[in-house]
Amino acid sequence: RLEDDVTRSRRPHQLCAFMTDLIHSLPNFPTKQYTHLLPSLERNLITTTDLLTLDPLEIAKRAHLPLLDVRRLANHVLASLQTQLGVIDEPEALRNYEDSSKLEDASSLKRSGKTVSEPWSVISTLDPLLDAALGGGIPTAYITEVTGERYPIPLIFSPHQAKRVCHSGAGKTQFLLSLLLTAQLPPPAGLSRPAVYISTEHALPTSRLAQLLRDNPHLASLPASSKPTLNRIFSIQTPDLESQDHILTYQLPILLARNKIGLIIIDSIAANYRAERSSSSTSGAALGLRSTQLIQLGHQLRSLAREHNCAIVVSNQVADRFAPILSSSPPQRPPGSSPP
Repeated sequence: RLEDDVTRSRRPHQLCAFMTDLIHSLPNFPTKQYTHLLPSLERNLITTTDLLTLDPLEIAKRAHLPLLDVRRLANHVLASLQTQLGVIDEPEALRNYEDSSKLEDASSLKRSGKTVSEPWSVISTLDPLLDAALGGGIPTAYITEVTGERYPIPLIFSPHQAKRVCHSGAGKTQFLLSLLLTAQLPPPAGLSRPAVYISTEHALPTSRLAQLLRDNPHLASLPASSKPTLNRIFSIQTPDLESQDHILTYQLPILLARNKIGLIIIDSIAANYRAERSSSSTSGAALGLRSTQLIQLGHQLRSLAREHNCAIVVSNQVADRFAPILSSSPPQRPPGSSPP
């Protein structure tokens, strides 16, 4: 009995943040229909904005909820918001919500991965095993993130020369460069469309692209008329966050519309954010702002990918932060040494 009382006393607090967010945005929204969803949404920090902007599948995975229920809730929130803003009248909003709910029955969710990936247009990686793992390759209308760490490699130039260390990556850029070429191939390997390379750290390495064209067995065996070319790759550099925002917001959409771009590569996606963070405040508020900016950038890129049916591939780095090892025992002195 005492346990039940404690559970009842905690329940309003668990729903407080999400309920406040939803009621503040939509005061008349019928939350009673979705009381079985709200606790899980609250625990996983899903907001009303997330319901309106994120893919319902992503929300369902994060909150461990049925996809059909999440879609119904998202559609209901959208219809209520459209009515409140006067975009459409209430009968039309209700009709749209009911129609969307009827279309999303249980049978529409019983689809295999092969069925889902069949309508995709993809860019092959030219590696059969990797293509099979990716469902055919890099899909259009989606964002694909390629991550990997940077690690030091010791180099000794001569016995009398001190050891030097150079930093090498996991092969992210090499992989992205190959996609710039395969995107130009005809289907099913490519899209027969040009590509855009947006760099935040270094210029487009044209010498490595020429080497790939010459040494890759598949590309080298193609006839001259079917071979990819560097002339169909647009290169853009964004040295700072301000120029990156301007290019992605204004210049990139125009470039996509005029040239029917099939692939956008951003190498790397967070470099300018890291550079700005290192030269500014690292407080919690500043880090929260960076996180918000990255989320907004993701929504912006996903909209471009859907609108132009192009593939967007971004690279990112992985870093580890190790805590110092605290030892309670005093350091050991070598045998025979005198105490300090």
